[in-house]
Amino acid sequence: MDSKRRSIVIRGYFEFDKYNTTFTKEIIGGATTFITMVYIVVVNPKILEAAGLPFGASMVATILTAFLGTLIMGIYARMPIAIAPYMGENAFIAYTVVKVMGYSWQTALGAIFISGVLFIIITVLKIRSWLANSIPLSLKIGFSVGIGLFMTFIGLNNAGIVTLGVPGAPVHIGNLKNISVILSILGFVVMSLLIIKKVPGAILISIIVTTLLSFILNVAPLPESILSMPPSFSEIFLKLDIVGAFNFGFISVILTLFIMAFIDTIGTLIALGMKANLLNEKGELERIERPMLADAIATTLASLFGTTTSGAYIESATGIETGARTGFASIITAILFLLCLFLAPLFSSVPACAYSPALIVVGMLMLSPITSLNFGDLSEVIPAFTVVALMSFTYNIGIGMTAGFVIYPTIKILTGKTKEIPSGLWILFGISAIFYIFYPY
Repeated sequence: MDSKRRSIVIRGYFEFDKYNTTFTKEIIGGATTFITMVYIVVVNPKILEAAGLPFGASMVATILTAFLGTLIMGIYARMPIAIAPYMGENAFIAYTVVKVMGYSWQTALGAIFISGVLFIIITVLKIRSWLANSIPLSLKIGFSVGIGLFMTFIGLNNAGIVTLGVPGAPVHIGNLKNISVILSILGFVVMSLLIIKKVPGAILISIIVTTLLSFILNVAPLPESILSMPPSFSEIFLKLDIVGAFNFGFISVILTLFIMAFIDTIGTLIALGMKANLLNEKGELERIERPMLADAIATTLASLFGTTTSGAYIESATGIETGARTGFASIITAILFLLCLFLAPLFSSVPACAYSPALIVVGMLMLSPITSLNFGDLSEVIPAFTVVALMSFTYNIGIGMTAGFVIYPTIKILTGKTKEIPSGLWILFGISAIFYIFYPY
């Protein structure tokens, strides 16, 4: 097959014409998503070191999970959404399950495997897509806005513009005299101007420029090498303890992992679908069971490789903002993750001051659906506000979403609007209530 015919086949399979996209847009979008989330290659293993997993092996497991999960998302689900081990779930495993509760990381991986298999079953049975389509529009708007502010806060914190405070004043302004913070602010301004001017690849260009400036100004060290051989991950590969996870005392852990990932994925997919204009006239993400199945398979594979629950990443919004609209962008992201096995020193050298502005800018752009919220009906506004507030101020997407699923039917019942509650939302209400009962606070 010649290159021209191959190009036509690829364009047809990924529906380039339907989404008015090009190879250039998809490649830049995929690369942008990768750059803004490549930190996970280093951060995830660092967190899991606290649970006793060796850094090098854990890094390989993280890369392979991101590569295969994102590749499945691209080829099968055909969506511009990357998959990798979830932040939050990794900390829950390392610091709560292992450090506080005293379980082994092998047993924790067994619980992740069980939750992954459950995800696959309920996805194939289309239970997850039915539940996702039962979510009211006001909550979907809350998810998008809440995740946008969540991303913004991550960006501000990583950039050093906002730092941890003291009791009574949990956060405060960072040191604006710090050269790294100044570079972050500069990156934000440059990125904003390029987006306003509609410069193709604005986010990626800004990240690259800020990275180079950080090297020149000695804010970040130049990578000691470009190429490196991946370490062995035999110490953690297939070392999960499934039998040990089938323990009565471990039920709360399995339930928490299952619900956190279940809720996070629904919210992230809907928010990203809204950002990419992939929702239909009913406000539903078509073929949503496909990205959900990709997410379920990725979680199952993650436990086998030796890492934690994986799923759709909100940083995919940066690639979407750059122009990514199809799964071809995810294939580009997946390939770049695979290259991390050999180019980890290069990719991991991108400093926080370079990619954090992207999270801030895209977080801002995700606020736009708030204009569609009917502020004349407080029974819709209050649940949406609850989602936004708790996502942002608990630093946890799952907490915000489950709170929304609890408060929405509660408000509707108390205001005599029970008939407005979709049938599937009652199940989400029950799942969320159970989550708050068993969550190991």
